[in-house]
Amino acid sequence: MNQLRNSPNDSVTGARNRGAISGVHFELMRLLEKRPGLSQRDAARELGVSLGKVNYCLRALIKRGWVKASNFKNSQNKAAYLYILTPRGLTGKAQLAVTYLQQRMREFDELRRDIEQIPHDGEETTRIS
Repeated sequence: MNQLRNSPNDSVTGARNRGAISGVHFELMRLLEKRPGLSQRDAARELGVSLGKVNYCLRALIKRGWVKASNFKNSQNKAAYLYILTPRGLTGKAQLAVTYLQQRMREFDELRRDIEQIPHDGEETTRIS
């Protein structure tokens, strides 16, 4: 799975405030869209984050109205939750995807400019000691 390893202050939207949607939120939404019956523990394992982080992100998504949680009985007859992206959540996820891609494109362009500044074979180089 493609994992986003953002710090708590590094959000997909570029905002640096509490409640901002991070890359983990985005990846969680992608995962739940594919597998709505996934447990929080399994989601944490797949995303490479703690169970507490998944719980925190899921609560934030539910509070925003982007995810709805419904009770059901799983195959072991245990109570479980079905996490469904709401229409508002699907719209938010699409907006996050666009913002994320724009951010990565800017980073790519910046790296390309940096690489173009590196002297190539045969060019005179200045060494910094």
